[in-house]
Amino acid sequence: MKDLSFAPASERNKHPILEQLKQWLPVRGRLLEIGSGTGQHAVFFSAAIEGLQWQSSERQSELPGLRARLAREGNERTPPPICLDVLSDPWPDELFQAVYSANTAHIMSWGGVCALFEGVGRVLVPGGPFVLYGPFNVNGRFTAPSNEEFDGRLRSRDAEMGLRDMADLERLASRQAMTLEQKVSMPANNFLLVFRR
Repeated sequence: MKDLSFAPASERNKHPILEQLKQWLPVRGRLLEIGSGTGQHAVFFSAAIEGLQWQSSERQSELPGLRARLAREGNERTPPPICLDVLSDPWPDELFQAVYSANTAHIMSWGGVCALFEGVGRVLVPGGPFVLYGPFNVNGRFTAPSNEEFDGRLRSRDAEMGLRDMADLERLASRQAMTLEQKVSMPANNFLLVFRR
């Protein structure tokens, strides 16, 4: 296992996220994960939610590590990942019953976040959930000092990165005929946002 990429945060948050996903995801169908990273979530969640086919995706540079994990630890519900940079790659020419993304909005540019919501609006079936996990601001404010520090570190690396405000995300969702159905407080000052078409 040591040769596979590993994200400690994905390991820490997988159980509380799964508890929520079981409440909000459909029991069967196809799910598209945006920004699957190391693939730890894809492997864990697909094994726990047996009715869903879990289609992972990543940018070209991250695909080798994702492919390696799915080849070693995946199952019949984790097909090979697809290449998807929300700003430059074509989105799948098919519909999904759900879309999931974790810890992506704050590392994308704002243009990337806009493209994310536009793409989800094209591939998500009517009535389907878009579940977005990560740290978010509320009413223009940080929810914890640690989030403010994290935002500062992100912006020092790349001025286009940073924590997004829920109200801004709601506006993007509304343009794609989605509404924020639920916001769930999660451990470590994160939220799980459930948008619905």
